[in-house]
Amino acid sequence: MKLGLHISNFTWPDGSPRLGSVLADVASAADDAGFERISVMDHLWQISVIGPPEREMLEAYTTLGYLAAHTTRAKLLTLVTGVVYRDPGLLAKAVTTLDVLSGGRAMLGVGAAWNEAEARGLGLFFPPTAERFERLEEALRICRQMFRGDEAAFEGKHYRLGRPLNSPAPLSRPHPPILIGGGGEKKTLRLVAKYADACNLFPVPDLERKLDVLRKHCEDVGRDYDEIEKTVLFNFSIGDRGERVDKTIAELRRLAGLGFTVAHGGIRNVYETRKLEIFKTEIIPAAEAL
Repeated sequence: MKLGLHISNFTWPDGSPRLGSVLADVASAADDAGFERISVMDHLWQISVIGPPEREMLEAYTTLGYLAAHTTRAKLLTLVTGVVYRDPGLLAKAVTTLDVLSGGRAMLGVGAAWNEAEARGLGLFFPPTAERFERLEEALRICRQMFRGDEAAFEGKHYRLGRPLNSPAPLSRPHPPILIGGGGEKKTLRLVAKYADACNLFPVPDLERKLDVLRKHCEDVGRDYDEIEKTVLFNFSIGDRGERVDKTIAELRRLAGLGFTVAHGGIRNVYETRKLEIFKTEIIPAAEAL
C-alpha cells in the first residue's frame, strides 16, 4: 500500500507570515519520508469538520505549484477539484502546467463540488446538483481530450470549446492520472468506471459495498475493474509520540485487504515535522509490505 499526505489545515503557529516556509518544510519532509503523493483540498474557506470558515485556507493550484518547487518525488493533486470552480479548458491547462513544471508528477483529482456556502460567499458559479454532475462528465471528456492533444472542437450541453489547444503537452503518459472523489453510487462511481484511473472513497462502514457497486458499473460499461486504483481517505492518528503506530498499521492492513492500494491521510499538527520521521522509519515500510 502507498500513502499520501493530505494537508487540509493551515492554521499553524506563527500564522500567515511563516505559513509558506512551514509548508515548504512539511512538503520536503513528506517527500523525503517516502509519501507517494501529497494532496490539498480545493476549498477557499475552511470546511466545518475541521474548523470555522475564517481559518486559513490556500487556493489549491497555486499551492500545488509551490509544493512542486519543494518536492522531487511525490505526485501532486487536489482531493478534489470542485469542477464548477474552473472551466474545463482552464482546469486541463492548470493540471498540464503542474505536470510539466513538476517533471510529470501531477494528477487530476476532481468531483462535482458541494460547498454552496463557500461558492455563494465568493460569487462562484454553483448550479444545482444534477447540472454539476452533467458538467463533471463534460469536464472529464474535455480534460481527457486535451491531455491527448486532440484539438477538435468540443460541443457539449454546457461547454463549447472552439479549439482546445494544450501546449505544452503533459509529461505523464498516457496522461496525468484522473481521480474522481466521492462514493455516490448512481452517478459518481459510474463516472469512475467510464472515465477515471482512480477513485477516492470516504472511510464509511460500507466500503466493501461501495467497491461492489463500482465493480458492477465497470461490468455495465465494459471496463476492467482492476484497472482502477482504489484509494481511501484516512486519518493518520499515530499519537503525539507515535504510540498508536501499531493500530495505524493494523487499519491500513484491513483496508489493503479490501483492495485499497493508496491511503490519503491527514496528520494532526503536521507542522511538527518530527512526526514524518515516524512514517519514514515505521509506517511507510510496513505499508509497502502489505
